Amino acid sequence: MITRTVVKVPEHRSLRNACSVRELLFCCTRAGVRVIEAHCVRVTPRYIREKCRIELMELVTVWCVLVLGAFVSLSEAHVDFYTSIGQMTDLLYTEKDLVTSLKDYIKAEESKLEQIKQWAEKMDSLTDTATKDPEGFLGHPVNAFKLMKRLNTEWGELESLVLKDMSDGFISNLTIQRQHFPNDEDQTGAAKALIRLQDTYDLDTNTISTGNLPGVKHKTTMTVEDCFELGKVAYTDADYYHTELWMAQALNQMDQGEQSATDKVNILDYLSYSIYQQGELDKALELTRRLLKLDPEHQRANGNLKYFEYMLAKQMKAEQQSEEGSEKKEMKVTESKRKKGTPEDYLPERLKYEKLCRGAGTVSPRRQKKLFCRYYDNNRHPRYILGPVKQEDEWDRPRVVRFHNFISDKEIEVVKELAKPRLRRATVHDPQTGKLTTAQYRVSKSAWIAAYESPVVDRINQRIEDLTGLDVKTAEELQVANYGVGGQYEPHFDFGRKDEPDAFKELGTGNRIATWLIYMSDVAAGGATVFTEVGASVWPMKGSAVFWYNLFPSGEGDYLTRHAACPVLVGNKWVSNKWIHERGQEFRRPCGLDESN
Repeated sequence: MITRTVVKVPEHRSLRNACSVRELLFCCTRAGVRVIEAHCVRVTPRYIREKCRIELMELVTVWCVLVLGAFVSLSEAHVDFYTSIGQMTDLLYTEKDLVTSLKDYIKAEESKLEQIKQWAEKMDSLTDTATKDPEGFLGHPVNAFKLMKRLNTEWGELESLVLKDMSDGFISNLTIQRQHFPNDEDQTGAAKALIRLQDTYDLDTNTISTGNLPGVKHKTTMTVEDCFELGKVAYTDADYYHTELWMAQALNQMDQGEQSATDKVNILDYLSYSIYQQGELDKALELTRRLLKLDPEHQRANGNLKYFEYMLAKQMKAEQQSEEGSEKKEMKVTESKRKKGTPEDYLPERLKYEKLCRGAGTVSPRRQKKLFCRYYDNNRHPRYILGPVKQEDEWDRPRVVRFHNFISDKEIEVVKELAKPRLRRATVHDPQTGKLTTAQYRVSKSAWIAAYESPVVDRINQRIEDLTGLDVKTAEELQVANYGVGGQYEPHFDFGRKDEPDAFKELGTGNRIATWLIYMSDVAAGGATVFTEVGASVWPMKGSAVFWYNLFPSGEGDYLTRHAACPVLVGNKWVSNKWIHERGQEFRRPCGLDESN
């Protein structure tokens, strides 16, 4: 269905501030309207000599075509930039193009100002000479003629030059590029990612603000405004713990002399309230008094001061009456402060999960003796008799093995190029609705690639079948994933549990019997695959692949395979995985009689 809409915008403005078609195009673009034709009909009213300005009635007619179903609004077509570093790289080239356009605009403005400056200098010299002897100067007939000419013609030309808008090219480019800009959701998502990294890797705000992260190539620092923004994002989520941390960092940087447009009063306002919400009345009172020294008329701070003083007096009185009560209250405050920092989707194993992500997991000597490296040919498979692959045990139970040099750099680039145009926000299966949906605990983008689309993908699938001995004809297509800022996938199972009997019903191939995970990039810091139930950490190694069974031979799920993708602290993480299903494996991996075998 195509709808044609005529937008008429009459405006009474001075010529200097006249509404332009460019502005209307921008408005239509922001509204998700595709503009295919635009024109202006201008009516110029009489010239008002007394006010020395021209009033312009501008009637702008814009023909807009909305193709419903094919062209959606910007909000609906948003691509969640922050969830994929790979797609975010395109934004850098967009920004570079805008900088080039901006520099062209600056050159044009400088050229225009240079012409005006030369005119001014010329007229300054001329008028100085002429006003010393006006009659004598105008006694020369050529001077008299040129005066008439300048005032009647040349000053009008100068006016046109002054009024000439040199920004059309830059603004048009910016308007077009703006369609592909990140939005508030991206900015908030990136801010929450920094907070997530702060918690997962036990980083203090100063370390993040100064850019002292492990493995960084391009060190960058955060301004007071950046820290203040993170604090506001946390405050919006009622996360007063992180609000305090980032507002305190912003305040500290200002106290150290950093110049900022952010008002210190606003920082103190957020900081004192967030601290009060965590039960530290005395500290909140101290900060409120500091705020009032800067702005004695601050209405909210004056109200808070009285309230904090009243509550603190009440608390001190209660503490005097009962030391025991004081100890309990102190414990309660400490516990309250700790809980403020935990996310809403709290995981029972979060502490273990974050510890493993930091590399704090250890392998006991007894277990280490069970882990070996070997050359593997999968029972003398014809393709690997002469060139066996390097296989390394990462864990014994569940058995997780790594195959080194499984995929070449050239093959990786082919897979990435196939995936990039179709990367979409990764989804999870909602057990309640049975539908796929996005989730904050899975921050990445993924794409599915079939074997027929490229000989490289077909070879990868065949290689997986040769090394595992499992039939991949009933497996899912190769899923390629790229993680975003702080990209992660919190602890989960790959197989469908008993309370999800219809998890893969539409595929008709049974449950996910095994997982094959390919690392297509190295990661400077973070990004490990961790198995929270057993304490195993598997670190990304470009070109390698890891494999494990999700189900026992009996078909029962192995709950020890609960795993997670840790947040990427520094770097860009690309992976691809192949989920192999039960159908077709009846004779390749026969069912066992023991449920847990």
